[in-house]
Amino acid sequence: MTTPDPDGLLAEQLLRLTRRVHRIQKRHLERDDLGVTPAQSRLLRTLAHYASPPRMADLAERLEVVPRAVTTLVDGLESSGKVRRMPDPANRRVTRIELTDEGHTTLRELRGARRSAAEEILAPLTEKERQVLGVLLDTLIEGDSGTRC
Repeated sequence: MTTPDPDGLLAEQLLRLTRRVHRIQKRHLERDDLGVTPAQSRLLRTLAHYASPPRMADLAERLEVVPRAVTTLVDGLESSGKVRRMPDPANRRVTRIELTDEGHTTLRELRGARRSAAEEILAPLTEKERQVLGVLLDTLIEGDSGTRC
């Protein structure tokens, strides 16, 4: 007889929840017709955290992807008018990426779509359960402070 593996069950539950969150968020992005993929959404949110336009290499590092992946995401966002490439004034070999006005508008709409998705996911929980979940998630997120998500 095999012994149940509680950590394995938790790992599976976390993976299933992650996939569900991704599916629901994608559905909300499509429903609201924002014209961005989840990966492009993540890049826009990341751009918003910079005080000045970052280099493509900085974005790749922050997103933990290869630079080519950032180029593809920026190409799509630039063609839809949400970001623009601009030369670095100090180094002409460097390209920086900045949000356009349309990009800022899309970012606000994305926040609304993410809130709607979160409300849908959290709907079965009571307020007390949501508070407990928040504390547990903070503990898991901060568990390895050397790792950035």
